[in-house]
Amino acid sequence: MIEVEIGDAAWIEALPDAAAIVERTAEAALTFQRKQGDISVILTNDRAIHDLNARFRGKDQPTNVLSFPAPETALPHLGDIAMGFGVCATEAKAQAKSLQNHLTHLTAHGVLHLIGYDHETDAEAEEMEGMERAILATLGVPDPYAEPGAPLDPGHDETYAI
Repeated sequence: MIEVEIGDAAWIEALPDAAAIVERTAEAALTFQRKQGDISVILTNDRAIHDLNARFRGKDQPTNVLSFPAPETALPHLGDIAMGFGVCATEAKAQAKSLQNHLTHLTAHGVLHLIGYDHETDAEAEEMEGMERAILATLGVPDPYAEPGAPLDPGHDETYAI
């Protein structure tokens, strides 16, 4: 089950089907990885994501996406994902992509973190980006790394067990 909470009306104003986009993308990522489980996603504002980023990463700034893998004892719950509207919208505009495609990309990215993937090394990043491209292709979303300015900010999301 994919549960999506809209914590900031700006998401709905910009993308009325934001929850459906997240659900469809999370299901596609799980199917691609042959995984099953429950995921909670909150689409929130920059103030809330800033607070989470400061508390769990020690970074006093808003970010685009944060992933919080659940401990194995919580199965079938795989974890939680939080995304901040302002940062995501700003990135999409700066990278000349639609907010819908950017939300799709960040959701797939977050789900991969929940199931154990990371991008700390070049090899890990290459593997994860390849999976993201493949998942996004199943959804008809262009390769986010092929577009001008597409690579994510190196200081973006991290995974933290809570």
